[in-house]
Amino acid sequence: MSEIHNFTLNFGPQHPAAHGVLRLVLEMDGEVVQKADPHIGLLHRGTEKLAESKPFNQSIGYMDRLDYVSMMCNEHAYVMSIERLLGVNVPLRAQYIRVMFDEITRILNHLMWLGAHGIDIGAMTVFLYCFREREDLMDCYEAVSGARMHATYYRPGGVYRDLPAEMPKYQPSKFRSKKEIDRLNEARSGSLLDFIQDFTDRFPRCVDEYETLLTDNRIWKQRTVNIGVVTPERAKALSMTGPVLRGSGVLWDLRKHQPYEVYDQLDFDIPIGVNGDCYDRYLVRVEEMRQSNRIIRQCIDWLRKNPGSVMLNDHKIVPPRRADMKGDMESLIHHFKLMTEGYTVPAGECYAAVEAPKGEFGVWLVSDGANKPYRLKARAPGFAHLAAMDEMVRGHMLADVVAVIGTLDIVFGEIDR
Repeated sequence: MSEIHNFTLNFGPQHPAAHGVLRLVLEMDGEVVQKADPHIGLLHRGTEKLAESKPFNQSIGYMDRLDYVSMMCNEHAYVMSIERLLGVNVPLRAQYIRVMFDEITRILNHLMWLGAHGIDIGAMTVFLYCFREREDLMDCYEAVSGARMHATYYRPGGVYRDLPAEMPKYQPSKFRSKKEIDRLNEARSGSLLDFIQDFTDRFPRCVDEYETLLTDNRIWKQRTVNIGVVTPERAKALSMTGPVLRGSGVLWDLRKHQPYEVYDQLDFDIPIGVNGDCYDRYLVRVEEMRQSNRIIRQCIDWLRKNPGSVMLNDHKIVPPRRADMKGDMESLIHHFKLMTEGYTVPAGECYAAVEAPKGEFGVWLVSDGANKPYRLKARAPGFAHLAAMDEMVRGHMLADVVAVIGTLDIVFGEIDR
């Protein structure tokens, strides 16, 4: 009986390496991919339409749930678009806090990507190392917002509140000795800024550990070098952004080329690749973690020296302080109106984009002068990257499909929306 070589294979949506609910229909010749057809829409939640049915200030939480590994960066694009339509200026301290948390979010994202990508290709230890550092940064999210993931910390006009003066501490338990608890609480004895500074002191050594495990590892290189190559011309033609574009050698980063907030006042470098393969995209993201660490250090130094307001003092947009609301009728009315009706935004349209960890995340907002958006459209970086899957995996083996999906850093919350 002759052997059948050509067949169609369903990859996902339940596959552990699909990074969400990706379904790929692969046309195979033996183990070689002839064509890849991505099927999306299995996670569709109607985020854009939901945002069009609510007042502007009630949709910030929806942004967290798009790319649910880059929460505050999504919020940032949304609140920036509202601020541009309103024509308001954010206090400088709030801008530095936003930039600091954008970079904390970038490290959080890249740690998640590196751990998951490692497991996809068969490296277990790096996953455990990455999640060790993620825990500390999740605690920073929790300290400012009360939530580990969906923070809703950025608000039109600034941020929800200033950085706390103390960090939550580990409590004694039967699972840890007092000596271990004291060691863990050492970095938590001061303010949130002290805790983040302690993290930035030790994080470069952690990145060195990841690189020791992977960068010169011959198995890692065999799985990533010359896999999923994208030329600079094709990367631009396919609308790629972020580390995927820079891995192909294209120097484009919104933080440098279209600076927002205070990025133009900070010193950092933009890493770029040479070959445009999976290995180069890995190297770019690892170096981005080091540069984010550098940016966070500069923000900490500035924030220590410059106290001040972190929110506009316009109660037509920003709710009054809770203490004022309890004792002043005018403040109570402002609070009630803001929480029920929100505020009206002048008619017009605006596109605001940030350099999110995965690439350019933008929000196009159209206002007709009402208290809710007439139209909201999110530009998700992962959508364009996924569209390039067919081109990237043709001629590669089935196992290489997993490596390519991992190197694109896909999250389906933002792709399906």
